[in-house]
Amino acid sequence: MNEIHKKKAALEAEIKKLGRLAVAFSSGVDSTFLLKTAHDILGDNAIAITAKSQCFPSRETTEATEFCKKEGIKQITFDYNPFLVEGFSDNPKNRCYICKKALFSQIKSIAAENGFTHIAEGTNTDDLSDYRPGLKAIKELEILSPLLGAELSKSEIRLLSKELNLQTHSKASFACLATRLPFGESITKEKLSAIEAAEDMLFDFGFNQFRVRAHGKVARIEVETNDFERILTKKDEITPYFKSLGFNFITLDLEGFKSGSMNTD
Repeated sequence: MNEIHKKKAALEAEIKKLGRLAVAFSSGVDSTFLLKTAHDILGDNAIAITAKSQCFPSRETTEATEFCKKEGIKQITFDYNPFLVEGFSDNPKNRCYICKKALFSQIKSIAAENGFTHIAEGTNTDDLSDYRPGLKAIKELEILSPLLGAELSKSEIRLLSKELNLQTHSKASFACLATRLPFGESITKEKLSAIEAAEDMLFDFGFNQFRVRAHGKVARIEVETNDFERILTKKDEITPYFKSLGFNFITLDLEGFKSGSMNTD
């Protein structure tokens, strides 16, 4: 833990040096820890900027608002429509770059309007091991990644979050809903709504880490392997509900949950 606390001290020193900071806040593990740390150091000179979009589960947006209210953090929310971004709906392999460039350009503009020149987001060292074209957009827009700068990994952020009594220390990771579709398959509002509704059902059943991947009319459920037996006990409820959402076939991926599984060719 001593090494982790050294990294935390480096993070805190960097944030303090910035003086004022706007945090792109999604209510995920990383951005929650970053925002909490920034607010503890900078007080009202740290704010949250949260996008409301059909790409993000509505429960995550609600959690973001509740957290800011609980912590007394100023939060600016705005509507972001990725379907207005040229190329997004086509779902090319660099979709994340296209989307992040538009999203963070908007965040940067909102921050500037409120007197903030420094904007930070929650990339950590684990993110470098996966295909993340959005990181290029972050770099081009000069958005700060303080957790990455402090060389903090996801597991270390979880440990530090637990020390701060943040409920997110054990929260599952949930990426943009567009990641549930294979590259090249067009993205529509209807598909994202169906995926969100399907995942909400699994969330309500108490599953922790999961994805519902959509391949046309096929729903491929990913849960952790130790949840296989439990999810099969729910098949008589899951199957008709998923079919009502427009899926004709509902499958269980025998490899289990894998973050970024759509990034494999």
